Amino acid sequence: MSAFLALPGAVAAEGVDAGVPSHYGDPMREQRSLERGRAIVDLSNRGVVRVTGPDRLGWLHSMASQALDRLAPGESAEALFLDANGHIEHVAHLVDDGEQSWLVVEGAEAPALAGFLDRMRFMLRVEVADVTADYAVLGAFSVEALDAAVPAASPAGVPLDWRDPWRTGTAGGHRYAADAGHPASAYTLVERIVPRAALADAAAAVAAGRVEAAGCLAAEALRIAAWRPRFATEVDEKSIPHELDWLRSAVDLHKGCYKGQETVAKVLNLGRPPRRLVLLHLDGSDTVLPVHGDPVVGVKVRPEPAEGEAPERKNVGQVTSSAMHYELGPIALAVVKRAVPAALELIVESHGIDVAAAQVEIVPADAGAAIDVPRLPRLGARP
Repeated sequence: MSAFLALPGAVAAEGVDAGVPSHYGDPMREQRSLERGRAIVDLSNRGVVRVTGPDRLGWLHSMASQALDRLAPGESAEALFLDANGHIEHVAHLVDDGEQSWLVVEGAEAPALAGFLDRMRFMLRVEVADVTADYAVLGAFSVEALDAAVPAASPAGVPLDWRDPWRTGTAGGHRYAADAGHPASAYTLVERIVPRAALADAAAAVAAGRVEAAGCLAAEALRIAAWRPRFATEVDEKSIPHELDWLRSAVDLHKGCYKGQETVAKVLNLGRPPRRLVLLHLDGSDTVLPVHGDPVVGVKVRPEPAEGEAPERKNVGQVTSSAMHYELGPIALAVVKRAVPAALELIVESHGIDVAAAQVEIVPADAGAAIDVPRLPRLGARP
């Protein structure tokens, strides 16, 4: 059990974040403290996979969506591991210390990713280990807050701090959402890898008042408000990176020869994402917060409905994650069908109640091919 669960007011989380505190009694205040860089959040339910050996970066580069072969010590990267059809199988937050690569993943994914990587070693000089039992993760929106709690692990002399690239995107990526006004500009998350035994020291720093603590509800609210996808919530068996705007931070389009690369290039250059991520502003009058999997329904009213005719309702997607934000109120991320118009009235069906939802496009409905391929004239057609 995490030492943070013994802090005053700690309430244990459930679901994908089980094992860490959901809050300490005041989630809204915790959001503000976390966003302003005064608080840390316990992410010790995450998994940590370590890859060692002189061939590690080139080897990871050959399998991942991100360019990793020239990653400098201390530099952060986000990488996707895809199947042959471009579906997302694993997501890793990666930092290299010059001797070892450290991959932070969802806790339940660590054994699966370590097993996958181990099977792909062949004759290369690499070793893979799931070190979740020995290392844990803490998060904050400033390095100063983390330093007040506990130093980062640095087995090779390089602090293992992963800085989320979502805020700026990566040079080799592609953005479906416009940069102007993008809420990611304020999303400065840092994930620090620490020895698991040091969690008690970090909790003691909170108890002594050297730093504040925020629960995972606060971290989730800020993530959702920043339109930031997460593997445990936004990804299903059909997800491809384009649908979640993950080309922004986790894909380098200048590299090829990795599993799923053909789908990545084809959908970007010639096609359209089959589905798309949206932010929903929810009606909070019924105090109902939808949960993962709740259906999103489109409501279409005929121009001249017959007397007594009810509006047409059609399932167009589902909620992937939701939160109560300290400024925005109830919000959610949802994945909807590509053709859903931005102006269509949406309803989330949750707990037997219709919750009205206003849509904010993340991946636009009109997101199209990046390359304009001219149509060839039909045979026999006259100019």
